[in-house]
Amino acid sequence: MLRAAVPSDLETRATDDHHDALRVWLRLLATSNMIESRVRTRLQERFGMTLPRFDLLAQLERVPTGLRMNELSARMMVTGGNVTGITDALEREGLVVREADPADRRAWRVRLTSAGRRSFRSMADEHEKWIVQMFAGLPSRDIAQLNELLGRVKTHLRTSNEDEA
Repeated sequence: MLRAAVPSDLETRATDDHHDALRVWLRLLATSNMIESRVRTRLQERFGMTLPRFDLLAQLERVPTGLRMNELSARMMVTGGNVTGITDALEREGLVVREADPADRRAWRVRLTSAGRRSFRSMADEHEKWIVQMFAGLPSRDIAQLNELLGRVKTHLRTSNEDEA
């Protein structure tokens, strides 16, 4: 007798014996991974864009004067080498430009070009629609409640002692 394949994700690791907090965390992680996977696929299929490149463009879109490479690295939580590789590719495509930082001759600032700003805006508009579609199964009050609850968890994590066990 053939059994139907049960989807396997991080949440399937939890059992009724596990603490509710662990099960919530695994569900949150599994859900986040599903959303990220769909976004990655759609960015690639629709725009030929990777998520890290999209993220770098998003950071630059927020700061029209540009950011230093180390600022990009910190904001994206990746190594400087990763930022350099992504920036190199985007620069070749004419989406970003590197300029000497007037405040520090040793540093470079990266900013969007006009083409980069137009390209990102197009991608960002579709990205937002994708996210809205992914949450369309929830009424707006549930989305607001989920946002509020996750905000409380985030606040607790920021204010709690990391060494607590």
